[in-house]
Amino acid sequence: MEDKEYTFKELAEKVLAQTKIPMTVNEIWEYAEKSGITNKLGSQGKTPIQSLAARLYTDIKNNETCIFEIFSKRPTKFGLKNISNKLPPKTLEPDYKDEKYNERDLHILLSSFVYSNEDFNCRTKTIFHEKSPKSKKGANEWIHPDIVGIHFPDEDYSKETVALQKELGYKNYKIFSFEMKKNLDLSNLRECYFQAVSNSSWANEGYLVTYKISSEEYFMSELRRLNNAFGIGIIQLNAENINQSNVLFPSRISENLDWETVDRLSDNPDFKEFLEDIIKPNRSNKLIKIYDDVLDEEACRNYARKKHIL
Repeated sequence: MEDKEYTFKELAEKVLAQTKIPMTVNEIWEYAEKSGITNKLGSQGKTPIQSLAARLYTDIKNNETCIFEIFSKRPTKFGLKNISNKLPPKTLEPDYKDEKYNERDLHILLSSFVYSNEDFNCRTKTIFHEKSPKSKKGANEWIHPDIVGIHFPDEDYSKETVALQKELGYKNYKIFSFEMKKNLDLSNLRECYFQAVSNSSWANEGYLVTYKISSEEYFMSELRRLNNAFGIGIIQLNAENINQSNVLFPSRISENLDWETVDRLSDNPDFKEFLEDIIKPNRSNKLIKIYDDVLDEEACRNYARKKHIL
């Protein structure tokens, strides 16, 4: 095999035989590049890493004599069958049983990220759905978002420009809606995504936010399909380095709000306070009081450790 051009499968076999440990597709490719193995690849194409992943998945699925196996997920790691008996037991499904933190413990991480990120530059407010008036069973299911946010034009422009906007009756507010989940994988993808569609599509931008997310190829393909079809964006939080949190898929932007849903949400005292603050003449004086706290990167990291997120 040394004197001929490699196929993608032969490249993976060579790397995994040398390292003797399970690796992600990116790790396999990076090792192959550093060790010069990619120089022997017959044809790389425009997206060699995706091609490598496709060859491995296809071989595992369709070839009864396949030498590869999926050793673990989150992230997906591949290994060679002939060395797997020397490795720890496989963990194909994520195990969340030991998670000690609550979903709402993640809210301050989101508020810190979207406040400092220039693509959002917004303040957020947690909506406690349990404060809403009791209604017929199922009437308000999947209505309340976990978090709402607003971008204020005051923070973009000079005093003179803001004054002119007010004089002309022009308000360039952008309202966000966020649905929070601790983890996201194929087992809960559709339920979580369509909950976010129901809870967040009323806003200018709606997002499904998670801390842990599957990197499995089919899962990401399905997530991309849902985003293209329904427009809800995806954010993955990074508790270690909050500013490196990632917008995996952007939200489709809506120029208009769904006013009927806004009116229904205003029955909730938290959302009502959010709306009242927006229309206050002296809103900036109240800004910090009603919105979620914002932490810098080091404070976020310490908070995440205290809450057992890290």
